[in-house]
Amino acid sequence: MCHSCGCGERVVVEVHGSLLEENRRLARENRRRMEAMGARALNLMGSPGCGKTLLLERTVAALRDRYRLGVIEGDIETDRDARRIRAQGVPVVQLTTGGACHLNAALVQEGLERLAQEAGGPLHLIFIENVGNLVCPSDFDLGEHARVALLSVPEGSDKPAKYPALFRRSALFLITKMDLLHHFDFSVEEAQALAREINPAMESICLSARTGQGLEGWLRWLQGFLGE
Repeated sequence: MCHSCGCGERVVVEVHGSLLEENRRLARENRRRMEAMGARALNLMGSPGCGKTLLLERTVAALRDRYRLGVIEGDIETDRDARRIRAQGVPVVQLTTGGACHLNAALVQEGLERLAQEAGGPLHLIFIENVGNLVCPSDFDLGEHARVALLSVPEGSDKPAKYPALFRRSALFLITKMDLLHHFDFSVEEAQALAREINPAMESICLSARTGQGLEGWLRWLQGFLGE
C-alpha cells in the first residue's frame, strides 16, 4: 500500500508487473511450442471493425494451397469469426475471453493445444486475431514472432499518435478499407508519418480486402516473413 496516501497504488503496480512477467514466461513457452510445430505466428491487432477477419478470409483463400495455415480467433463472445474462417477449410480455434479486452499467453497456450489437435500435423503459419481493441492487446506478448497493426480509413489518420503502444512493437502497419478513402477525411501520408515517428523500422501497406487493392503486397510480405 502507498504509505503517503493509503491509495494502494504500489500494490496495483506490483501485481500488474507480476502478471506481465508470468505472461512473458508463458509466451516464451508458446513460441517454443509453435516452432516445434514448424510454425511462425502473427498477432493481428486493431479496433473492432477494422477488417481483421475479412483480411484473414482473403489471405487464407490465397495461401491455403501453398502453406499449412492455422488460425486462433480471439473475441469477447461468440464464435462468428471462427465460423467464417473455418469455411475457408483451415484449422481454427475460437478463444472467448468472457469480457476481457485482450488475449493473453495463457489463453493462447490453450488454443495451441486445440489447434495442434485439429491440424494433425506441422503448420507453416499461425494467425492470431486478437480481440478488437487499440490499447490493451499491445501489453501482452502471446508468443508471436511478429505483430501487425491494422487501422481502417473510417477510424481517422491521427490514431497512431493517440495509440502509440499499438505501433511501437509492430513489424507491419496495414491501412485497411482503402476502397472508402474518398468518403472519409483520412490522410494516408499523415497516418504513415505518425507511425514512422513511433517506429521507424515498421513497414506499411495500404489495402482493401474487399476489392483486392494492395493484397499482393501483403501476400509478398507474408512470404518474406516465412523466409521466402
